[in-house]
Amino acid sequence: MLTGFFYLQDIVPLLVFLGVVAGIFAVLTLISNRNSRALERLQRLGRPKSETDLDDLTRAKNERFQGIVETAKALSQPLMPQTELEQSALRIKLANAGFRSDAAPMVYSGIRLACLGLFLVVSLAIFVPGRPLGLKTLQWVVIFTGIGFYLPSMVLWWLRRKRQEEIFLSLPDALDLLVVCVESGLGLDAAMRRVCDEMSEHAKTICEELSLANFQLQMGRPRREVLHDLGVRTGVDDVRSLAAILIQADRFGSSIAQALRVQSDSMRTRRKQIAEEKAAKTAVQLLFPLILFIFPGIFVVLVGPAAINIMETLLKPQ
Repeated sequence: MLTGFFYLQDIVPLLVFLGVVAGIFAVLTLISNRNSRALERLQRLGRPKSETDLDDLTRAKNERFQGIVETAKALSQPLMPQTELEQSALRIKLANAGFRSDAAPMVYSGIRLACLGLFLVVSLAIFVPGRPLGLKTLQWVVIFTGIGFYLPSMVLWWLRRKRQEEIFLSLPDALDLLVVCVESGLGLDAAMRRVCDEMSEHAKTICEELSLANFQLQMGRPRREVLHDLGVRTGVDDVRSLAAILIQADRFGSSIAQALRVQSDSMRTRRKQIAEEKAAKTAVQLLFPLILFIFPGIFVVLVGPAAINIMETLLKPQ
């Protein structure tokens, strides 16, 4: 023990012992509960199944996951958004990444809290034993714990970006095929089903979204709400524009085929402009690797021999 500092090497074995005991107790409890549930299931299967037995089996399945759900709710409650606006924004972000379940915000908040605790324990195990608990050690623990807290957000951002990029790249083919199907006489619902059947192998994300929209239409939801949800759920500007045009065409009774044709031409022009913009940026972006990596090598090759000759001439005795 030092003045102002202390080491945890004396209590680390105790913490490890307590962790091992808790792990063994949890495993034994899980095995005991599983055996009791298996015996109860065998007893129920041995009797004739009536409606009451089936209801009991369904209730037992729900009770099996009830503890997990309650634990997840308790863990995620401190990090759950408090206002409805924040909850709606979080749901939209998760939907853009492909997580549309009602429990997705709760699971996401629970994962954030679990990562926070995990990285805190790992940082304490790495930086504290054998070192004085000073300001520098505390800074490293806080930095490592902060990385664990923001890691799920970064992963969610990456998944959302990759999914939106996949939709953005596969949307032109889907829209062209949708235009062909509508102009050939198919309705919008049948055209969407045809697009999903034809592009299900190489454009799974956009086909999944169109299939969900088509299923909602078949369930009786208004087309305006379904198309609006499609644009919000994907988070892609082109899909939002397509949904807005289809909503306007459906509201005013204009031709859907003509609206899709106009949207297809507009999207093609926009993609051409994006390609031209990237081509114009290429010359500026090449300056940085040219200056940092290529120019020093060329400078050494060209100026190096001359510099050596100058040095030999200056150092040569007169």
